[in-house]
Amino acid sequence: MKKKSSLYSILVLTCACMLLGTSFLGAQVLNKPVATGNPNLGGGSAWTAACASVDFNEYFVNFTWSPPLVNSDNEFVLELSDSNGNFGSPVELARASDKNTEFDFEFQFAVPNDVRGETYRMRVRSTSPAKTSPPSDPYPMHFVDFNSPLLISPDGNGSIPPSGTFQLCGGASVTLAPHNIPNAGTYQYNWYRSGTLLAQKSQSITVSTPGMYYVELDYGSICSGSANTLSNTIEITTGTSQGIAINGSADIGLCAGDAHTLEANISGMGLNYTWYKDGVAIAGPTSEGYTYNINTGASDFAGEYQVEVEGAGACLERSSAVTIRNLGDFEVTRQNEASIVLLPAQTRTLSVTTSATTPTFQWYKDGSPISGETSSSLEINAIGDYFARVTETSGGCTGSPIDSEITAVVSPDSFEFVIAYAGSYIACQSSDATLSLTVINAVSDTGAKTDVTSELQSSFSYQWRHNGSSLSGENSKTITVSNFENNGTYVLDGSLDSFNTSSNNLTVKLPVDETLQLTSNGTILCDGADPIVLNSSMDLSTETFEWSKDGQVIETASESITANEVGVYRLTITTHDCPLVSNEITVRAFDESLLVLDKPENLIIIEGETETVTASGAESYEWFNASNNLISSQDSFGFQEEGEYLLVANFGNCTISRVITVVFRDTFAIPNVITANGDGINDLWILPNTYSRHTDILVTIYNERGKEVFSQTNYENNWPQSTTAFNKPSMIFYYKITKAGSSLKQGTITVIR
Repeated sequence: MKKKSSLYSILVLTCACMLLGTSFLGAQVLNKPVATGNPNLGGGSAWTAACASVDFNEYFVNFTWSPPLVNSDNEFVLELSDSNGNFGSPVELARASDKNTEFDFEFQFAVPNDVRGETYRMRVRSTSPAKTSPPSDPYPMHFVDFNSPLLISPDGNGSIPPSGTFQLCGGASVTLAPHNIPNAGTYQYNWYRSGTLLAQKSQSITVSTPGMYYVELDYGSICSGSANTLSNTIEITTGTSQGIAINGSADIGLCAGDAHTLEANISGMGLNYTWYKDGVAIAGPTSEGYTYNINTGASDFAGEYQVEVEGAGACLERSSAVTIRNLGDFEVTRQNEASIVLLPAQTRTLSVTTSATTPTFQWYKDGSPISGETSSSLEINAIGDYFARVTETSGGCTGSPIDSEITAVVSPDSFEFVIAYAGSYIACQSSDATLSLTVINAVSDTGAKTDVTSELQSSFSYQWRHNGSSLSGENSKTITVSNFENNGTYVLDGSLDSFNTSSNNLTVKLPVDETLQLTSNGTILCDGADPIVLNSSMDLSTETFEWSKDGQVIETASESITANEVGVYRLTITTHDCPLVSNEITVRAFDESLLVLDKPENLIIIEGETETVTASGAESYEWFNASNNLISSQDSFGFQEEGEYLLVANFGNCTISRVITVVFRDTFAIPNVITANGDGINDLWILPNTYSRHTDILVTIYNERGKEVFSQTNYENNWPQSTTAFNKPSMIFYYKITKAGSSLKQGTITVIR
């Protein structure tokens, strides 16, 4: 059976107390909260475990309590314990401030995202008066923030073994861990071996016993299955280590054509053998293939060789590497640039290094040997193509000599300078610009270029030119321009011996260090007002300029303009090759909403105090009293007396007027008795103006059965109305005054006829 209206219960209790002339003694009883069905899902059975996630997190508990009434400012707070049911640091789940007259209602809450445990409890606390309910029964509660299958691998390295099988040798162990879950250490886990739940709850598990291992996140007895986190399976097998190795030396030198066989140290056990070179399989797996013949006829036979074995009851093992070296193979490395620019009367040194054990050297120029030049270095003073030929004279191998890379030594036909802006430079924005030599190219008679910056930059003499004229004292590779009067084109000249060269051109444009200011006689367009004229702070008679409105050019000849339309106006002057942009003036249409007051025009003040009203949006202000006397020319005025006041706000030649009505605030209390007998005295329920005539304050009146009989915002002190019927000589009504859903006042009204 549905319980009677809680409001009805309150009214009956209030009436009984008044009639008996006594007060209700006792204290509220808060009952423990109980899980209940979700009304948004059709109600149904109460939940027994909260398995929340980002996709679903909406739960309800039912809460009941017994009178007397709590205070009007009371709030009921639903709180959650820790995972052990302890309320030492409770977590707030929900709060209700509008249930102070309901003795049976539901809290809706969401499970916090750090909740994981089996014995959480809830309780309800009231704030006024301060009381706490008994704790609820324990509930499993888990926020399932990861609900995808886990992936496990050895050491969590992300590499799942082929076929999911991992072999352990010689009593070894392996650590298994998930590798696809963020913040893995913040969870508890359920580890299984061949279907048996293990005791470990940690992120990883170290195992040495054969079996099928898998894991899931431990979300408790109920939520774990629904989370769907069960991982892949890794089968752990065991075997015996064979101690595989390759017989003989671990470092072997061979010549091309030599015969050599590698042999494993284990044979005759029915094992499969796989041979590797530089980590890549080259033979096998082959049963009893415990030897491998090195193919020294191949040019790349040198490398690192290993053998791997596997078989029934034997561990998969790979041997240490044996190094096979090609004794006829060595390297020759050039120690200088590939291209060298040789100036007249200049000498340079070329050199090579080699990995040959006992090398001999022979230098060549333009393909012919240079007599007597048989060391690893060569001093040159002539142009040509040079290389060194190196021969290995020991080691027992017959090999071909190896030539170094060719060095081209050239004599330049000319030089080229390249200059560039150093650092960040933006034309007509940067306050300075630094120009610097970046590249010196030697140019051959065929036009081929060779970068010789590092070799020759300290050998050249330099001279900067500005707009074709040499700049006194500017003789380095770098120049900085910091004055807009030096805007223009810059070139760097250089000379070395008989060579003279000039760089590319770079243009510098620095902004003018001046301020262009626009002024106007107004910014508001209105009928009958003087035209709005915009003027510049600079003389425009000799300048090139553009007037623009909203980014579009509207005038290029007049030194001042008249703004006949709303928009954003600006002036741009082109001077020293850069634009000089003025401030912006925004012309707006006349609109009374331009004037903004921070207080209502109907102002209620407390007698003896000052209430200040501040205006904004206009250019000037005038405040007048009821006698039309000017009382202030500021943007604000402090009111102390009742009456009507006039504010005139000026927008250039446009004005807006506002009337401010000031009354004193009522100080009488809310009446609880009226005599609706038509004698004109106390016939209406009159509220102080703190609560009446406010569009954001709602006044609601209920009869003794809890039925709403009147509800009005902007209350006009007009209840009861002439049509209201009273069927008893004395009746009790209940009122609530609220603002934005929050209770301001509540109580009873006794109506006597």
